[in-house]
Amino acid sequence: MGSYSAVAESIVPFLAMEVMERGVEMARAGKQVIQLSVGDPDFPPPPAVVDEVARACRAGHTHYTDSRGVYALREAIAADCLRRRGVEVSPERVVVTSGVSPALLMVCRLLIEPGDEILMPAPHYPCYPNMVIACGGRPVLVPTRAEDGYVIDVERMREAITPRTRAILLASPANPTGAVQPEAVVRHLAGLGVPILSDEIYDGLLFEGVRARSPLGLCDDCFVFDGFSKRYAMTGFRLGYVIAPENALRPLQSMQQNFFISAGHFVQDAAIVALEQGAEHVEMMRREYDRRRQLLVAGLRKIGLAVPRAPTGAFYVLADARRYGSDSLALAFDILERAQVALVPGRDFGQAAEGFLRFCYATAYEQIEEALERLGAALQGTERPVAS
Repeated sequence: MGSYSAVAESIVPFLAMEVMERGVEMARAGKQVIQLSVGDPDFPPPPAVVDEVARACRAGHTHYTDSRGVYALREAIAADCLRRRGVEVSPERVVVTSGVSPALLMVCRLLIEPGDEILMPAPHYPCYPNMVIACGGRPVLVPTRAEDGYVIDVERMREAITPRTRAILLASPANPTGAVQPEAVVRHLAGLGVPILSDEIYDGLLFEGVRARSPLGLCDDCFVFDGFSKRYAMTGFRLGYVIAPENALRPLQSMQQNFFISAGHFVQDAAIVALEQGAEHVEMMRREYDRRRQLLVAGLRKIGLAVPRAPTGAFYVLADARRYGSDSLALAFDILERAQVALVPGRDFGQAAEGFLRFCYATAYEQIEEALERLGAALQGTERPVAS
């Protein structure tokens, strides 16, 4: 076959995975690579979750479930939503998926006709634009600034709305910036009359007393995406969900039936246990992430990588590396080869982040210390001349 579809050809590589995979190759060759690239927690899941996986498998929970998810899990998610967001939702509004990405992809397919637009702040999670493009849409990027803590400018967002705008895609806390949007910003976005797609996978991983406000309950057309990967260190379980408006449920159910069938039964059983028994484990991880965050931010600033404002959510730091090079992809791979530290080039997160590097602190404190030492040595004497 000589060629593939234009959509397939337009999907660019996920550079975080490219760097990680090159690091894995180097590790197989005997190199001691420190991975600060992908957002995969180094913690195990809560112990009761691991026990439940074994119990559920022995009990024969290894078959299909209702395409929308086990009802007991949907009830537990609704209870968790009330507990964390203060918003009461019916379990009927929950569709459980094999990770957040399938949920987001289905909602994009639900909303987008060819040429329609989805607005999103930039820098952005690399996969967001590709999902929009795969569904025939056009991502419209609304830049934010590091100096402002990556707070969304509501007026710029309002000005970007056109008759083809189908939704605003919001992430708070956000990847790659770790930014948490102020409640006033979320309220204003919810009042723009455009559906909100709210990715809340990092909710609960918050620092400095910051609280995240969900748009759920502030507008009728709100889709909330969440899951178990980050908060419960269950990335390999591949389990997420969307809380959707009632009129979207039937088409989402049909797409789930056709595209993904259902999430794994025993994984859903484990998720119920995570929601019911995992709070202490989550708090332990959050405290340790905070300790690592402070180490990483201070260390990056010391070696000349600018972090104007410390992130207050998730487990990422997006640092300005332009004093060492404007091509973040070349810089990231150079650092990988010379310092054996895997980082994500800012280019992965859109043009607004070119010249930046993203660091993930979901790895051991001692590994971060070692990575900072290696980086300092590798970058020493490589500063670019400052233009006069």
